[in-house]
Amino acid sequence: MAEKPKQGRTELLIEDQNVEQAKIRHRALAGQIFVGLFIIFLWEFSTRIGWLDSYYWSSPSTIVRTGWVAITEGTLLQDLAYTSGATIAGFILGTVVGSALGLSFWWSELYSRITEPYLIAINAVPKLALAPVLVIMFGIGFDSKVVLAFLMTVIVASIAAYSGVKNVDRDLEKMLLSLGARRHHIFFKVVIPSSVPWMVSTLKINISLALAGTIVGEFISSQQGIGRMILYAGQILNIDLVWVGVIVLSVLSIVMYLGTVWLERLLMRGRTPKS
Repeated sequence: MAEKPKQGRTELLIEDQNVEQAKIRHRALAGQIFVGLFIIFLWEFSTRIGWLDSYYWSSPSTIVRTGWVAITEGTLLQDLAYTSGATIAGFILGTVVGSALGLSFWWSELYSRITEPYLIAINAVPKLALAPVLVIMFGIGFDSKVVLAFLMTVIVASIAAYSGVKNVDRDLEKMLLSLGARRHHIFFKVVIPSSVPWMVSTLKINISLALAGTIVGEFISSQQGIGRMILYAGQILNIDLVWVGVIVLSVLSIVMYLGTVWLERLLMRGRTPKS
């Protein structure tokens, strides 16, 4: 009977902590919105009074008008879908293939020791420098953009998965083997679950790398995409349209980042306490 008051105080303390965390999240969101609106106001005000050259820096109101024209009379939405599709496809392929490659190192120490230095060497290669060659190999269409996004993410994902494999509890593996467990049982029941946090930790990085690879591919040669639109706008000296592309890419990167945050919480559900 003496444990009930103590348990009640613990539950009350946890509830108070959750309420406090909720307040912090709400205040942080309000602060983020305020800072964003202030930056937009300061940008607009500075261009109107001449602190910033409106030709080079445009202005929020002009960008909105130009963006609306690009949506209603141009191909902005199609370009956005093209860039988003290539980025997401490359991100998914790179993450899945890279994670599978990193996890495969668990099966053989000899295999992992032979492969690891080459994996590190490939990671050191500037993949974006190979973009012109890849565009020539795979064409100026959708495939080359997906390949670039894939190459930007696959090595990072494999190294993260391999790091997870190396941190698996070896004593637990030996104990399970002594109890009669098969290696594939240990792989699926212990190795993969233990490596998930390591693989998940790269999602936010990989989505940014995938987007960068797609945009570089569009800069080099493409018939569609936000990168192509920005390049074309720069060639005809339409600075307002360049800023439209930059803002659209910024919003797209934020949306994709939030998507990976949601995916991370989904995959880590039950592994870490809720904040």
